[in-house]
Amino acid sequence: MLWYILKLIVLLPLIGLLAWGCLKLAKKMQDRAGIGAGSKSVRIVETTMLSPTLKLAVIEFHGREILVSASRQGLTRLAEAPARAQTESLPQ
Repeated sequence: MLWYILKLIVLLPLIGLLAWGCLKLAKKMQDRAGIGAGSKSVRIVETTMLSPTLKLAVIEFHGREILVSASRQGLTRLAEAPARAQTESLPQ
């Protein structure tokens, strides 16, 4: 019983440190690859679930808004329009 508790005391923090190290390494690799940083040319404006397997999304890309459906078979472009002007209402 003492041997089991001793292994638990040693291995549990070791496993926690390994998990923490993996997360830090993944973040460092993302930063190095440029994922999630800088200005993006693609922005998801809005998404709506139609069913468990079908989703509609409005994507803004280079001044255009593109309506796509996302399903198990992939993405399908449904419509395209000029991007709407970004109007932000100020709290009064």
